[in-house]
Amino acid sequence: MSSVAFIPDGEVRARPTDLFPATTPADWQAHADLLDTSGRLVAGVGSFLVRSGDHIALVDLGLGELDMETPAGASYRGGDLIANLAAAGVAPVAVDLVVYTHLHRDHVGWTSSDGLLTFANARHVVHEDEWEHWQHNPSPVGPDRRTVLDVLRDRIEFCADGDELADGLRVIATPGHTPGHLSVAAGSVVIAGDVLHSPAQLHHPDWCFGSDHDPVRAAASRRLLLDRYGPDVLACGHFTRC
Repeated sequence: MSSVAFIPDGEVRARPTDLFPATTPADWQAHADLLDTSGRLVAGVGSFLVRSGDHIALVDLGLGELDMETPAGASYRGGDLIANLAAAGVAPVAVDLVVYTHLHRDHVGWTSSDGLLTFANARHVVHEDEWEHWQHNPSPVGPDRRTVLDVLRDRIEFCADGDELADGLRVIATPGHTPGHLSVAAGSVVIAGDVLHSPAQLHHPDWCFGSDHDPVRAAASRRLLLDRYGPDVLACGHFTRC
């Protein structure tokens, strides 16, 4: 039996047409409830806490300590994950498994601090295609080499579609947003990572995110999850407003 809870780390706010470049302001009029008073889309950032049997797992690790605005008017704020885990009764030493849906910066922010893994007792698992991609394709949206890739080099474990990482915790390959993106089935819940970025995509599954590595495969993965599982069982961290 698994339990799943979203643990907030912060939030991102940006113009929706910047995040979904094929959309127009008119497209978002029907989704005004997702926007703040200045018309920016609000997206939660954080981690999913999964208790499965004797295991305490985290799926993704948020933004980390960050508070910045971009010239384009987007804001990125993180830093609350550890305090919110403590409020849920979980200390970093108790976490025995970290699963990355992918390695974009807003999913790996609490990987390390001062060169040490934040969750030092945990196995750290990612799809091998994801790991290999970022070894050779540095990007501003990808993982920092010093605080993520180098720190994980001797600890990272690889998984593939269908692998069971713990009792009731199973990997589903959902590539497209990144080459090795994965989702995680935890009991009756499917943690979808960035297969979906906004509730608007439940109504418009053809809308692709601006940083999708392969938009065609990303759309196929979105259809796979929606068709196979339905929206009611999908857990999407960016849907949660802090």
